[in-house]
Amino acid sequence: MYDKEQLSARIEAYMQALPFPQEPDTLYEPIVYSLERGGKRLRPLLAAMACNVFREEIDDVLPCAAAIEVFHNFTLLHDDIMDNAAMRRGKPSVQRKWGVNSAILSGDAMLIYAYRLLEQADTSLLPQILRIFNDTSLKVCEGQQYDMDFESLEHVPMTDYLHMIELKTAVLLAGATAIGAVIGGASEEDRGKLYTFAMQLGMAFQIRDDILDSYGTEATLGKKIGGDILEGKKTFLTTAAMETADADMRLKLAGLLHNRELLDETKIARVLDIYDRLGIRERAEKAVADYTAAALEALAGVSAPEERKGRLRDLAAALNGRMH
Repeated sequence: MYDKEQLSARIEAYMQALPFPQEPDTLYEPIVYSLERGGKRLRPLLAAMACNVFREEIDDVLPCAAAIEVFHNFTLLHDDIMDNAAMRRGKPSVQRKWGVNSAILSGDAMLIYAYRLLEQADTSLLPQILRIFNDTSLKVCEGQQYDMDFESLEHVPMTDYLHMIELKTAVLLAGATAIGAVIGGASEEDRGKLYTFAMQLGMAFQIRDDILDSYGTEATLGKKIGGDILEGKKTFLTTAAMETADADMRLKLAGLLHNRELLDETKIARVLDIYDRLGIRERAEKAVADYTAAALEALAGVSAPEERKGRLRDLAAALNGRMH
């Protein structure tokens, strides 16, 4: 059985060896640039780990794991266009470096390339893999649309926010895990439990990201702290604060989030002061812990030896403890 470092190394080697054409360079260079910027490779790692729970060798899962990572980076590339983002993972975004038109076309090519990777799956498993991938991909698009729709709303109910992050973030982790389980030969019941595990883990992962953006460090986050506050983004923290605050404090928070004249540091400090007075960080930490516990409960029900599920347990613990 592989440990996390061995799986990560296998995935990274496979990603680096993907045979993209050379021409036209304005189409393929942005793709290579996007994939070379790294990231956590969390989704392909989940696929490989899920496969490895049920079978020793992981060669067959690597093309599908790579397909999921290519798809994920395609969504980030198009997200940056929608957000007019200048940076991604500490480097200029594709749309800033090559222009919007090239970013759109390179993103489209990445989606097609993901399907070419999926074609390499065992033909007996391919219909099932494609169903999972297509259902997952469509849900990610739905989540992105909800996220954009929320931008024009003063307040979003917590249930709507949680539904949005389930679609935009958690479902891709769950889909990746389910595909890995299919390739590994898991039973339908075990695939369902692993899907639930990854869905709950994805919810915890996104809420942890929301916490990190306001309370982390630049070294941990890889960018300046407070970006979500400055951009007025709907996060678990802002949603919980709007839900918890009385009318006066809600009005004050809304005014701060819309204020473009305050110095960045002042704006962030005042919003965090409201969060602290309302106990918002503690509520978010509890949500992370609750979702992580639900993930581990689902994992415990998977009918595989405990030592073979250990990598997934360790990953859940590591993601839950990302603040440090």
